[in-house]
Amino acid sequence: MSGIYIHIPFCKQACHYCDFHFSTSMKKKNQLVEMLCKELVLRKDELPEEKIQTIYFGGGTPSLLTSAELQQIFETIFSNYHVAENPEITLEANPDDLSEEKLKVLAASAINRLSIGVQSFFEEDLKLMNRAHNSEEALKSIQRARHYFDNISIDLIYGIPDMTAERWQENLQISLDLNVPHISSYALTVEPNTALQKFIEKGMVKPVDDALAKEHFEILVNTLQSAGFEHYEFSNFGKPGYFSQNNTAYWLGKSYLGIGPSAHSYNGESRKWNISNNALYIKALEKEELPMQTEKLSVTDKYNEYVMTRLRTKFGVDIEEVAERFGKKYKNYLLEQAAGLLKKNLLEERGEVLHITSKGKFLSDGIAADLFFVEE
Repeated sequence: MSGIYIHIPFCKQACHYCDFHFSTSMKKKNQLVEMLCKELVLRKDELPEEKIQTIYFGGGTPSLLTSAELQQIFETIFSNYHVAENPEITLEANPDDLSEEKLKVLAASAINRLSIGVQSFFEEDLKLMNRAHNSEEALKSIQRARHYFDNISIDLIYGIPDMTAERWQENLQISLDLNVPHISSYALTVEPNTALQKFIEKGMVKPVDDALAKEHFEILVNTLQSAGFEHYEFSNFGKPGYFSQNNTAYWLGKSYLGIGPSAHSYNGESRKWNISNNALYIKALEKEELPMQTEKLSVTDKYNEYVMTRLRTKFGVDIEEVAERFGKKYKNYLLEQAAGLLKKNLLEERGEVLHITSKGKFLSDGIAADLFFVEE
């Protein structure tokens, strides 16, 4: 099974923390949708005979797409790809876009899962991040969406300067009261060349505090697990039956096709990525050229990626699978590197599978780096 990711590079305004590729000008939106469809057609043979199990609209702000634009994309996909009988089709949406009318349009389409970018239910947090919606819209968008969609995920951000433990706990409680079955939650990070970085450098915003983020993370895990959510990936929590199929396929190393400016693709052997420029993307596809670069993955690349993705999940790193897929050299290296982490209780071994412990969860990226194979 494979997936298709479609990047919609448009936003109403720029969030202060975001470093994704997008434009706040909608002038080229119709033209770009045409080129998305052209790229889908040109690349239809890259997933030969594989069934498409997931389709994911990310961004940017995919909820800015009109009914006609969505229909155009779906018609292109379903007429050029082998789509599974009941695919998971997710659309990322901002709360301010989810009016009753918009939800009716989305519910009438092939979309069956919404990922709503709430980030916080508190006005002060939303203003600091320069989100386009307010706290009331955040709340009402979910209440309305529940009438049209069963499978809903929301995004929440923790570690925001001046966010107390009590306010973070209240964010989580509001989410639980809304009966949302899936929550993705991320620590606020300061990416280079973002407005947030500049505000911190100028002293306009307090620096991000790792200790605060760790405290919030522990509250997040304890609260959601107590409420019946499974912590199936570092940043993702789902009720039974509501795990993201798209994200799970990515963590398990399944193939996916990335369509649109800046989108990445992966087929197990190589990685491709499109140019991060709307105008150049359109110009290339008008000439039926694919504006992308390709990187052939070495065995070491594949091993490191396997370790990185699996350690973040409930699936863990299967020691024998490492030997089968990458060779005994990598298995032996993995065991040597893991020995110290096992002694420190940052890793544990359960039935020939390495898992990060509760103590090590907040340090997962660093632990993965310790297990990476570095070519001499």
